[in-house]
Amino acid sequence: MLLAQPGRIGRFTLKNRVLMAPMGSNYSTTDGLSTERDRAYYAERARGGVAMIMTEAMVVTEHARPHNNSLCCYHDRFIPGLASIVDAIKAHDCLVFGQLNHRGGLLRRFVLNMEPVGPSPWVNPNTGDAVRPLGKSEIVDIQKLFVAAARRLQRAGYDGVEIHAANGYLFQQFFSPRVNHRSDEYGGSLDNRMRFLLETVDRMKSALPSLSLVVRLCGSEFAEGGYTELEIVALARALERAGVEAIDVSGGSNESPQLSKFCIQPPSFPRGCLAPISKPIKDAVDIPVFVAGRIVEPADAEAVLASGSADFVSLGRALYCDPHWPLKAFGRMTSPIRACIACNVCFERLTLEKDVSCVQNPMVGTEFETLEHAQPDPIAAVHRRRVLVLGAGVAGLEAARALAAHGHAVEVWDKAAQPGGQVPLALAAPDKDQVAPVWTYRLQECERLGVPIRTGVNANAARIRAFAPDFVLVATGAQMRPPPVDVSGLAADLPVRHAWEVLAEPGLVREGALVTVVGGGMVGLELADLLRVRGCRIRVIEQFGVLANGMARNNRLELVERIGPVAELHTNARIVELRDRTVVLQQGDGAPEALPIGEALIFATGPRPESVSLAEVEAASVPHERIGDCQRPGDFLAAVRDGWMAALAIHHDAERSAGEAATTSMEKKAA
Repeated sequence: MLLAQPGRIGRFTLKNRVLMAPMGSNYSTTDGLSTERDRAYYAERARGGVAMIMTEAMVVTEHARPHNNSLCCYHDRFIPGLASIVDAIKAHDCLVFGQLNHRGGLLRRFVLNMEPVGPSPWVNPNTGDAVRPLGKSEIVDIQKLFVAAARRLQRAGYDGVEIHAANGYLFQQFFSPRVNHRSDEYGGSLDNRMRFLLETVDRMKSALPSLSLVVRLCGSEFAEGGYTELEIVALARALERAGVEAIDVSGGSNESPQLSKFCIQPPSFPRGCLAPISKPIKDAVDIPVFVAGRIVEPADAEAVLASGSADFVSLGRALYCDPHWPLKAFGRMTSPIRACIACNVCFERLTLEKDVSCVQNPMVGTEFETLEHAQPDPIAAVHRRRVLVLGAGVAGLEAARALAAHGHAVEVWDKAAQPGGQVPLALAAPDKDQVAPVWTYRLQECERLGVPIRTGVNANAARIRAFAPDFVLVATGAQMRPPPVDVSGLAADLPVRHAWEVLAEPGLVREGALVTVVGGGMVGLELADLLRVRGCRIRVIEQFGVLANGMARNNRLELVERIGPVAELHTNARIVELRDRTVVLQQGDGAPEALPIGEALIFATGPRPESVSLAEVEAASVPHERIGDCQRPGDFLAAVRDGWMAALAIHHDAERSAGEAATTSMEKKAA
C-alpha cells in the first residue's frame, strides 16, 4: 500500500503519505487566541494517524484578519497557545507545520473592517470592495511580517512553515497576469511576477536558516487570462532552487464561487480531480509534492500516488468527516470510513462566519469528538437501556449506531418495506450518488454492531408496550405537504405532483416535456437537474430572491449553471392564480403575467413532520424524544446531530443512574 509507506520532507521522515490540509475552523477566540477546542480538534486528527498536520492559515498582521475567530500569529502573545496546539499534536507521533497567509485583495471590509490590498487596482469579486495597490515599501513590510510570523511558529515548536501562495490570495494575485497589471519590477514579466514570493522565501531562509519551508501553489487558476502551465512549473522550479522543501498543490481561486469550486469541489467533480494539474509540477521538481482535491477514500489516494502526480496526499474535508481516516485506511480500525459527501456545509459555515461543522460528523469541534465517543468499540454498558428507534432513516440509524456501540440494547422499526427513509430521494438527482455515504456508513455500522432493523412494522401503541422499551426515539421523518396554493381551477387532466413523487419515479414526467416546478429550494433545483437530463424544459418559480437557499454556494452556483440553459428561473415570484393550464405570476412589483404550465405542475415547497407514529408512542406512555425531520424538517446535518446527541443523552442518563444507584447502595451499607 503506497499510502502507508514512509516518506521524507527535507530532514523529516514521515510515517505515512497522509497529510492534513490547512483548513479553517473558527474555533479560536475573537482575539485570535487558541482554545481548548482548537487543541482537542487537532489532537484527535493527530491521534487518527496522519503523518503531518498543517494547521489552518494564520495571518501575519492584524490588518489582514480573514475571519472573526481565526488563529493569528502576528504577535508574541499568540506563541503560548500555539505551543499548546503543537504539544497536543506531537503527543501522537505527528509532525506539525503552520500555514501563513495574507488574503490581499480578498480581504473583506465587513469582517473586522479589513482593507483589501493587492498588486494593482482591482475589485474584490466577492464583495465589490475596491482593492488598493501596494507600494514598494509596503511589499517589503509584508515580507518582513512573514519572517516575523515564521519565527514565532519556530518558537512555538512547529516543525516547519507553509507560505500560502494559492487560491487567489496575495502571492497568487501578484503571480497572476489577469490581476497583476503593475509596470514596476513586481509586474509584467514572469520573473517580475514571481519576485514578491521569491523575495519572501529568500528573506525567510536568510533569517531562519534551519526553517523547513513549504509553499502552496495553484496548479491552475482555471480562469481565462490566468497563468499558464509552463509558468507555474517555472515558479515551482524557482522555489526549489530557492530552498523550498516541498510544493503543496491546490487549484482555483476563492475570489468567486465559479473559481472557488476548483478548490472546494462539489460532488460532480471526479475523485482526485487536482492530480492532472499536479503531475506537471511533480515531473518538473525533485522535492516532494502534495496534492488535495476530492480524495475521499483510500483507493482515491492510492490512485493519485500510483499515477506519479504527488508524493503525499493532503486530506481536508475528509478529515472533518472522519479524524480517524488513516487508522481505518491502514486497517488499524475495522469500522468503515465516514466518507466526505462534498456538500460543502463546512466551507459555507466558514464563509458565514460560523464555526465549522460537518454533515457526516456533527461532533467535529465538540468535546465529544474523541475516538471513544465518535467511534467507540462495542462495550457493555454499566446500566443497559432497552431502546426502540422508530424510523430507519439517517437520524434513526445514527442513534441506533451510537446506542449499540455504547452497549445498549437497541432495535429499529420502520413501516416501509425497505430501510432508508428519504435517502433514495436524496440520491435521485445527477451526481447525488456521492451523498450515499451518509446512509451507507450508518447502515454498515448497525449491521456490524448487530442492530436488528425490522421493516414493514406497524408501530402501534400495543406493539410498543409489548416491546417494553425504556425509551423510544421517534425518527419517522417527514411527509409530503399539500400544495400551498389553490389548485382547484386547473384543468382536470393536468397532473399535479409533489417533487418527491417525481424524484422517486422520474417516468411520471415525459422526456422532453415542458413542466413547471413551484419552489426553487434545493429540492426544486435538484428536481430540475433530474428533468434536465430527461431533456425537459423547466420553469422554476421561487418566492424568495435566492435559489437553493441554504445550499453551499459553490454547489448551488454550479447547479444553477447546469440547469440554466434549459430552465426559466423566476425569483421573487408570487403565484397570483392557477387556472386551466396557466399560472399567473407576479415577479417583484411587476405586472402579473400568464404563463403556460406545460404538461405537469410539480410542487417542491417543503415537507411537514410525520406525526402518526408520535401519537402511538404517546398512547403507549413510554419516555420518548423526536429526532430528525419528524421534529422539524431539516438537512442531513440536523438529522445526524439529532440522532447522535440523543443517543449520547440516553447513555449519559444510564451512567448517571448507575452512579446514583451505587452511591445509594454504599450509603445503605454505611448506615
